[in-house]
Amino acid sequence: MAIRNIRKYPDDILRKKSRDIIITNENMDKLKLLIEDMFDTLKVNDGIGLAAVQVGILKRLIVIEYENKKYVLINPIVVEAEGSQMCEEGCLSFPNEFFSVNRPTNIVVEYLDENGEKQVLKEKGVLAVVLSHETDHLDGILYIDKKVE
Repeated sequence: MAIRNIRKYPDDILRKKSRDIIITNENMDKLKLLIEDMFDTLKVNDGIGLAAVQVGILKRLIVIEYENKKYVLINPIVVEAEGSQMCEEGCLSFPNEFFSVNRPTNIVVEYLDENGEKQVLKEKGVLAVVLSHETDHLDGILYIDKKVE
């Protein structure tokens, strides 16, 4: 386990689109190690969510830890987003910068878990915000692109 360096804005990698992860027996150990490292990095930096691109890896992987529950989302796809909520958002790639952002109230995400099993996550409130924020990272979209003046 290791703490990874978080890429800070304006690092160009944050604007790049991440690629799907193809899970094989050969890459499973490396993937699990990356997931552990991302959770360690998240904890040390007092965050809720972290996308692999934020640690310099252009793969569609997100980890979230919220209310003592851990989520690992591989190749997440937002299949439904509805409602609207204004929230004050921060980002580990923008230390100490908070902006008002409009995010969906409810979100449905399809993804693979750390075992390669297909899952569906339906969330609202804070987790809807985090899922929206982190899936945006995978497409090179940053919360500053959505800030409300």
